[in-house]
Amino acid sequence: MNDSDTIAAISTSLGNGGIHIIRISGSDSFDIIKKVFRKGKLCREFDADLYDSHTIHYGYIYHENKCIDEVMVSIFKAPDSYTREDTAEINCHGGSYVAKRILKIVTDSGARLSAPGEFTKRSFINGRIDLSQAEAVMDIIRSQNEYSLMASVNHLKGDIKEKITNIRDAILYHIAYIEAALDDPEHYQLGNYVTDIKDKINDTINELTLLNKSYDNGRIINEGITTAIIGKPNVGKSSFLNFIMKDDRAIVTDIPGTTRDIIEYSININNITLNLIDTAGIHDTDDHIEKIGIEKTLDVIKKAQLIICMFDISREFDKEDEYILSLINDCNSIILLNKSDSDKRMDTENIKTHQRCIEFSTVSGEGYDEFANMLEDMFLKGNINIENETYITNIRHTESIDNSIKSLKLVVENIESGMPEDLISIDMLDAYNYLGEITGDTMSDDLIDKIFCEFCMGK
Repeated sequence: MNDSDTIAAISTSLGNGGIHIIRISGSDSFDIIKKVFRKGKLCREFDADLYDSHTIHYGYIYHENKCIDEVMVSIFKAPDSYTREDTAEINCHGGSYVAKRILKIVTDSGARLSAPGEFTKRSFINGRIDLSQAEAVMDIIRSQNEYSLMASVNHLKGDIKEKITNIRDAILYHIAYIEAALDDPEHYQLGNYVTDIKDKINDTINELTLLNKSYDNGRIINEGITTAIIGKPNVGKSSFLNFIMKDDRAIVTDIPGTTRDIIEYSININNITLNLIDTAGIHDTDDHIEKIGIEKTLDVIKKAQLIICMFDISREFDKEDEYILSLINDCNSIILLNKSDSDKRMDTENIKTHQRCIEFSTVSGEGYDEFANMLEDMFLKGNINIENETYITNIRHTESIDNSIKSLKLVVENIESGMPEDLISIDMLDAYNYLGEITGDTMSDDLIDKIFCEFCMGK
């Protein structure tokens, strides 16, 4: 593959729908369009040079004098395009076959099939966006709630880029001054310069630390919470899942042990995404398959960020309930006392000593609002102000910031220890480079390629 190739791909999700879009980018884009596209009802030859950028044109795709489809073609002239290259998009009818047929015609006419994320990679390489903005493109596509979408849009608009660039510029100024003073002491005096910048370095450390703390909420916003639903068989785990999913996704019967394996779904509640795991009922059994399911459940409990533990209060509290209660002693958990609309036979005094305990009914919906509010209190600590604050949502970013903080702390320690200025500038340069990994200024080509390989085709 060559970055100078003209590339093409279907940029819409394959499957039958209203339209499909075939995107073409590169220096030969308009020559290819001229070969395959006939403009208007009269099927005139199309020459992009005759038209302004960001215009759309009606006509037909032809191959060997055979009309393939009625289309609209958009043209975007460099550098005012997504990739900063000449770009064209063919909007065809939304059948999988016709889209693939047109893509084949385009590639036969001189384009190469793009790799995943190659359009966005070119946008990055050509300087339209930095790496944090490129990653935000996929975050927008993958967003599961309003908070996640808004945070990703802010990243795409450059909020992380701006913060990191400003900090890097300040660090670079200090490095440059120290190096200049060491190389040309007649014109640049160090004096107490290194000692004087210690407070500024500490301010930078505090700023980066505050930014990194936003990852606690940012991770929840972006990735969601791994949530296990546990309890004895037939306490209503699958009914609860169906209730909050508003769909009969799980099998619900009166037969204990219906769920024998792990079932996973995602649900958005009050802009918090729960990655739900409906587990096998925990109980004594001689059934080999059920035993395997219960072992998986116990493993899930260890890894989950939240446990929703359910008890059926229409039945007596027994040793199995007591064992299940003991499993969540050190876990982030919410207890649901299910079937609150039925006759209550369970003594819940021992259970209600738990900090978060709600009477719930999957029939009437009792307790749902309390449950949703409790999630917010547990996981979105403080007010989430997406519009005015920057949230780190990418673990790669938080690791780079953490490494930069460590380097800057070494700078402060070395200043206090009276270490030579050239050694101090080395640690400052490390901090500068670690932050450059976020924007893509100091990353290796292999790591950049790996990031873009995770993108979807056509983006």
